[in-house]
Amino acid sequence: MKVLVAGANGQVGQHIVRLLAEAGHEVRALIRSEDQAPEMRNLGGEPMVADLEAEVSHTVAGCEAVIFSAGGGPGSGAEKKETIDRQGAVKLIEAAKEHGANRYLMVSAMGAADPESGPEKMQPYLHAKARADQALKESGLDYTIVRPGSLTDETGTGKVEAAASLGRRGEIPREDVARALVAVLTAENTHGKTFELLSGDTPVERAIANL
Repeated sequence: MKVLVAGANGQVGQHIVRLLAEAGHEVRALIRSEDQAPEMRNLGGEPMVADLEAEVSHTVAGCEAVIFSAGGGPGSGAEKKETIDRQGAVKLIEAAKEHGANRYLMVSAMGAADPESGPEKMQPYLHAKARADQALKESGLDYTIVRPGSLTDETGTGKVEAAASLGRRGEIPREDVARALVAVLTAENTHGKTFELLSGDTPVERAIANL
C-alpha cells in the first residue's frame, strides 16, 4: 500500500516510516525541511517537503492511505496546536477525500475523549485532537483513531493493551505505537473505530485483531 506519513520526522513518525517500509509498504514521508530528507531515505521512505500550515493537498496524490502523526510539539503554544494538530489534520482529511486515499489513521491522544478532564496546560492540545478526531469521524473515510497513553523512548516490547476504553492511564513506548499503527493499516476490523493503547501483555497483531 502507498502511504503518506505526516509528521514523518517526529519520534513516532520515524518508527512508522521504518516499520512500514520493513513491512513492504511504499512510504511517502512528509517533512518540513530538506535537511530531514536523508534520514527519511535511510528509514525507507520517499521524502516530500511540505508545510502543514500551507498547501498540502498535492502530497496525498497517488496514495492509498494517510497516517497523521504530526503535531505542534510539547514546546508549542495553543496557536500551533490549532494550526498543526487540528487544521493540519483536517487539510489532509480533505486531501484524502479529493485524491481517493480512503484509509486514514489518526494518532490522537488518551484524554481527547474528555479534554476538560486533562491538566490545564494539556487542554489546548487535547481540544485540538478532539476536534481533529471528530472531523475524521464525519469525513466518510475508512478511519481509525488511535489514542495512546504517555509516550516513552524505551525500546518497544511488541506487546500492548488496546480497547475502546481501558479505564486507566499509563505509558507506552513510541515504537509500540508505531507497531500498532502498521498493524491497524490493513486491519479491516478497525475501520470506523477509536481505541486507547497502552503497554500490555498481548502481542500487537493479536491485540489489534481482537478490537
